[in-house]
Amino acid sequence: MDEHVDILDEHGKPTGESCLKSEAHRKGLLHPTVHIWLYTSDGRVLIQQRGKDKSTHPLLWDVSVAGHVSAGEEIVAAAIREVAEEVGLTISESDLEPLGTFKAIHKISEDFIDAELHHIFLCQLSVPLNQLIKQESEVEDLTLVPLFKFAEETWGLASVGKYVPHGPTYYKTIIKEIKSRT
Repeated sequence: MDEHVDILDEHGKPTGESCLKSEAHRKGLLHPTVHIWLYTSDGRVLIQQRGKDKSTHPLLWDVSVAGHVSAGEEIVAAAIREVAEEVGLTISESDLEPLGTFKAIHKISEDFIDAELHHIFLCQLSVPLNQLIKQESEVEDLTLVPLFKFAEETWGLASVGKYVPHGPTYYKTIIKEIKSRT
């Protein structure tokens, strides 16, 4: 979906401008997104396999839930909306544990520069995996993976071609934060 997104300056502050997501990607304009990592009390993390028709990193494994923040939308509202859309789970603001932001700029092609400021949250998953309903157009598959295995595959980059390349610093942060809660 080609929604309007707010444009941010190099420090992550709103410029007061917005444009279509496709234009932001074409011009490499920084814009906000949300990443919500769902984890279980017994130390497993929910990962999603991106849909086969995604324009970036199709079929790679990624954050539990992620999405763009629509122009004028509050960050927390976007996180709650994305969780409902992508995995069919209703959560509230009190379920979200903010971890901060992570700036990521990836040049996909000459006319596609993905410049995003990820607002990262943790959220404890309290329902079984089989109760989640994946958004068919966005999500190919969902699975719970033990945190140790996830760390081994991302932190050590043992499975480089399996996951979206967020980089070791990003993955280390997520793993440490989940580990401290389980």
